[in-house]
Amino acid sequence: MENRLKLILVLLLFLAFGRMVKAQRFTLSTNILEYANLGTLNLDASFGVAQKWSVVAGVRYNPFSFESSRNGRFYNRQHSWSAGAKYWLWHVNSGWWFGSRIRYQEYSSGGLFRKTAEEGDRYGMGFYAGYSYMLHPHLNLEFGAGLWTGGALYKVFSCPTCGLTLEEGSKMFVLPDDLMISLVYVF
Repeated sequence: MENRLKLILVLLLFLAFGRMVKAQRFTLSTNILEYANLGTLNLDASFGVAQKWSVVAGVRYNPFSFESSRNGRFYNRQHSWSAGAKYWLWHVNSGWWFGSRIRYQEYSSGGLFRKTAEEGDRYGMGFYAGYSYMLHPHLNLEFGAGLWTGGALYKVFSCPTCGLTLEEGSKMFVLPDDLMISLVYVF
């Protein structure tokens, strides 16, 4: 009897949460182009808070290193967290949007375009724009691009596998970010 009550309570909470999520237009998305960045896993969650506004939180993670007989070891590892908002010109999850987010990233990259390696922490703010195209009532295809700027604490090493430090310090940066072709599931 007690297990049945627990099951009924869980089902009622699930149904209530499902109605609330549907009414608020909750989404989960993944950027297909990030996977081309040496397998960077990524997920964004968005919640529509008004007809033209949504709040967004995202995570990126790449623990992978690769070996090449020609170029040696190369990688573009990171873990990154972000939070921000999007303004939709027509309606949440439909059409053109503009957004901004704050972001923190711990990164380590080496062997890609240079023989040196760099690691550090970046923090800053990004500005983005894009378009969301509805494929199905629960599936969108989103295109976009952005820039992010801020500060970085970094170290540069002489090669991707050795620990000889060439340079360290802090610097400002402006980088392209979120070149996206995302699959978006709309609840």
